[in-house]
Amino acid sequence: MATPKSWIKAARLRTLPLALSGIVMGSALAAFYGAFNLTVFILAVVTATLIQIFSNFANDYGDFQKGTDNHQRLGPTRTMQGGEITPSEMKKGMIVVGGLSFILGIALVYAGTWAFCKIAFFGFIGLGILALLAAYFYTAGKKSYGYIGLGDLSVFLFFGLLPVIGVFFLHSNFFETAIMLPAISMGFFSAGVLNLNNMRDIQNDQQSGKMTMAVKMGSRNSRIYHIAIIAWGWIAAIVFTLHQQESAWQWLFLLTLPLFLIDLIKIYNTKEDRLLDPFLKRLALGTLAFTLLFSLGLILAY
Repeated sequence: MATPKSWIKAARLRTLPLALSGIVMGSALAAFYGAFNLTVFILAVVTATLIQIFSNFANDYGDFQKGTDNHQRLGPTRTMQGGEITPSEMKKGMIVVGGLSFILGIALVYAGTWAFCKIAFFGFIGLGILALLAAYFYTAGKKSYGYIGLGDLSVFLFFGLLPVIGVFFLHSNFFETAIMLPAISMGFFSAGVLNLNNMRDIQNDQQSGKMTMAVKMGSRNSRIYHIAIIAWGWIAAIVFTLHQQESAWQWLFLLTLPLFLIDLIKIYNTKEDRLLDPFLKRLALGTLAFTLLFSLGLILAY
């Protein structure tokens, strides 16, 4: 029987800051534009955390079933790979966590839309179902899109555009075109974390038939691609701030720029793929730090 320690390991706590960054960003933008709902914020944080854990469970399950998690994989040993959690236990875990995330998601959408627009309520329910399906079919199922190089696009959408724009709307009940730029930043930074993961495992993924963007581009080009998407994330944030500046406080996020630049240089110069693993956590935490400072700047400027 799987132990609580094994379930915590399967939840991959180091990925949670990335899942929460989009929620924090969307909420801070809503506050900047004069709209903030504490109930929406709390429910969004809990729901996003559960969906991320569900995604991690499904990823563990899918890669194990396809044989991608094996002794040649350079990352940490997964729970199913190490025999800590059986396939039947993982299925039950996915059902429990997925069910909880769906129930809380309904509460979140109800709090943010029902009194304003019932059509929006059902639209968001549909997006929530789509998010859960995307989390599952990334590596699980017979036609998992993560094995054909679509993982980066999915992460861009479901960790960037959807959480930032969706949470903003749930707070405010209106759409502001400018928030697309911070949403794009979140999407690119999140795609960067996935790309690092795929660069680390490029050889094993290729041998296992997992054709990620890193596998398709090769080791050197995937590093150039990584620099490009992180750069575009920064450009989007800077352009937004230039056009929406109300106070110098909004430039607080620039304090994290040296951290990003130093890591980009190290990543480009790292020749051994296995040595890329620490940068995943660093980019996830760096994205959270960027988000918190960006959000603090927005709040202080309001």
